[in-house]
Amino acid sequence: MKKQVFIIDTSAILSGRPIRFDNVSIVTTPAVSDELSPGGRDFRTFELLKETGLAIHEPSKEAINRVKKTAQETGDDRRLSFADVEVVALAIDINKEPDQEATILTDDYSIQNVASTLQIKFQGFSQKGITKKFKWVSRCPGCKKQFNEITKICPICGTITKSSLLHKKNL
Repeated sequence: MKKQVFIIDTSAILSGRPIRFDNVSIVTTPAVSDELSPGGRDFRTFELLKETGLAIHEPSKEAINRVKKTAQETGDDRRLSFADVEVVALAIDINKEPDQEATILTDDYSIQNVASTLQIKFQGFSQKGITKKFKWVSRCPGCKKQFNEITKICPICGTITKSSLLHKKNL
């Protein structure tokens, strides 16, 4: 039986809900740690989690690049912070280990969408998780041109583009 490893993102810490360590390992990434400001309640919660077993691991560059490429394909790259990318990348690295299985604990729908595309398990922490996969594109509100690649500024008319849902599929 594979050892369960839960990877927590910033949203799990900010939720204020207790995070239990019963028969599982809990890990996160350096970038998640960097998103928490020292001194606040959430930072104290994070420090307590570290004292009770939360480990911080850095994902491989190969896994980070794979997540970035997948996020570009789904159109989530505009929505993901570097900490979000690291969380998904760490799941890729953990799942390469034959005796471990990663589950990402997050309420971030973009993380869930990319994880689903990469066939990584995820679980909502305070909210129900996604039930459909999304594909986002950029649309120009000026000239109405659609770009499959995420484009911040329309190369045709120079207007700032908006993210638009192209399609969604059931999981």
